[in-house]
Parts: sequence; structure tokens; C-alpha cells
Amino acid sequence: MTAEELTVLITEQGFPAYRAGQIYKWLMRGARSFDEMTDLPLNMRQNFNDCYSIVNCNIQKKLVSKHDDTVKYLYRLDDGETVESVLMQYKHGYSMCISTQAGCRMGCAFCASTVNGLSRNLSPSEMLSQIYTCVRDSGIKPSNVVLMGIGEPLDNFDNVLRFLQLVSDPQGLNIGQRHISVSTCGLVDKIYELIPMRPQFTLSVSLHAPNDEIRNRIMPVNRKWGVPELIKACRDYTNATSRRISFEYSLIKGLNDTDDCAYELASIIKGMLCHVNIIPVNPAREHITRPDAHRVSRFKDILVKQGINATVRRTLGGDIDASCGQLRRRYS
Repeated sequence: MTAEELTVLITEQGFPAYRAGQIYKWLMRGARSFDEMTDLPLNMRQNFNDCYSIVNCNIQKKLVSKHDDTVKYLYRLDDGETVESVLMQYKHGYSMCISTQAGCRMGCAFCASTVNGLSRNLSPSEMLSQIYTCVRDSGIKPSNVVLMGIGEPLDNFDNVLRFLQLVSDPQGLNIGQRHISVSTCGLVDKIYELIPMRPQFTLSVSLHAPNDEIRNRIMPVNRKWGVPELIKACRDYTNATSRRISFEYSLIKGLNDTDDCAYELASIIKGMLCHVNIIPVNPAREHITRPDAHRVSRFKDILVKQGINATVRRTLGGDIDASCGQLRRRYS
């Protein structure tokens, strides 16, 4: 709930409106139960314990990389579902990658998150709780949040928008939208739905191929919205919002990593306000392998020479299966 919604609830219950502010501050600090709210009268705490619940994530498994201190959490939710989050350190501070769904129905061939399909959407509270549980465990508050964990964020559209509203609240984590990235595999209708909202977050589009022939083989969503339609939506988005799009491009050996693919990719996004994030793929299935370092560097160099802003994503947590879905799949 927002502070305003909570105030309505509190006053309808017959309590003074200022109590809503007290409860909200506790919730936005990551309180796990009403019993922790010691500045509330005992009878009020008992009433709320009887009538309401606070959603919590519980740490099922925690892995810490010996290479770079990346931390991966497997969380168990109240109904037994599991999701993953990753805490990563960069020069600018800490970023946290969170999940938006338990499982995923998008079916991308290179992603472990989608192997067993979609179980359900996560609530805004469950998204927030991933961060609060990490803060409580690690003592670190992330400065950036990335919605690139398990699930397709725009497939859980309303809950993700509510989460963005809550996570940026100054009374809470106060992480502004310009420090948040929201990924999508290319739900074109939802991209157009975002445009009138003029969002300030970074939209990250999982492209992974420069044409329909390749993308159809690895991303079933492309059969509904092909590459030309997706690229047009991205151009319309950047033109309307003046926000740069980040194209995620996972390099898969022998499939989408050729020079021709690099030149074709450059040609379809040329002139757009965008950045290409090149990702040497983390294998989720036996037939998916990553190219060698020379091929990765060559792919990036072609894009740069064609005038495209491109970088290779630094690999973090490689020794702890830090890519989304890998730990959940193994645990299941």
C-alpha cells in the first residue's frame, strides 16, 4: 500500500491518522511483523496481527562468489515458491537484480528461468522484500535496482508499476527511477503502454538477434512481434520519452555472434538513442555455448566502428551460477 492508502485503512479501522505514518515508516524499513512496531499500542499490534500479514522473503540458500563477492540469494516465499536475487558490486556502488515472477512463460532458449514455465506473478511486496531481506542480511543498501531476474517484468505490468512507485518513495528505500532498469523480451504492446507514462527508468530490451530468422529460433515472443515491429516500438519510445534504451545481446556461439550479425544489428538500430550491452551467454542448456573472448571483442569492435555505443558486460558471480534461474532450477 501507498502511504495514502494506508491512511484510509487506518482511519476506517478507527485509529488516528498519524498511526498510518508510523506503520508506513516501519514497513518501508523492512519490518517483518507488526510486533516490531514498538511505538504502536499493544492492542493495535494485536489487531493488525489478526487481520493482516506482512509479506516476507526467507533465505533458502545463499552463495558468495570467491571471485568478486557477488552474492546470490534463493528466496522462499510464503507459499513455498522460490525466486532469486543477486547483489553485485560495481565502481558506482551496489546493484541488486530482483525477480518479478516465479518462473517465466516466455520460453527463451538460453534462459534457465523459463525451463519449467510460469508459476505465478510476484506482488509488489514480494519484490520489495527481496531487497529488504538482502539489506538485513548483508548490511548493504543497493543504489541501483535491476528488474532482470526471474520473469518478464512487463508480463506482470501493474504489479511492477506499483513496485516502482513504492521503491522510489522518499520514506522508504528512496531509489529513484533513474537508478532502476526494467527488462523486457519485447512485449511491444506494453512498450507502447509505457510511453504516455514518460517513465524515467532505463528500459532494457532483450534483443539477442538482428533478424527474425535467428530470433524466432531462440525467442518465441518474436513470432508475435518480429524484429522490425520491436525496433519501431523502441524508436517510438526513445523519441517520445528522450530516454535511452539498452539493448541486451547475449552472444551464442555459432548462432548470433558472426560479423554479419554485428553489421546487421548496427544497421537496424543506427541513429537510435540506445546502447548495446553485449553478454557472453551463460549456458542454460547443452546446445547453448558462449563464443571465445576474441569473437566477443570482434563483435563489439564492429558495432563501435559503425557508430553504435556498445560495451561487454562484466561477468560477475560465474562460480555461483549467478545468471537468473540457474540456482532455482537446480534447487527444484
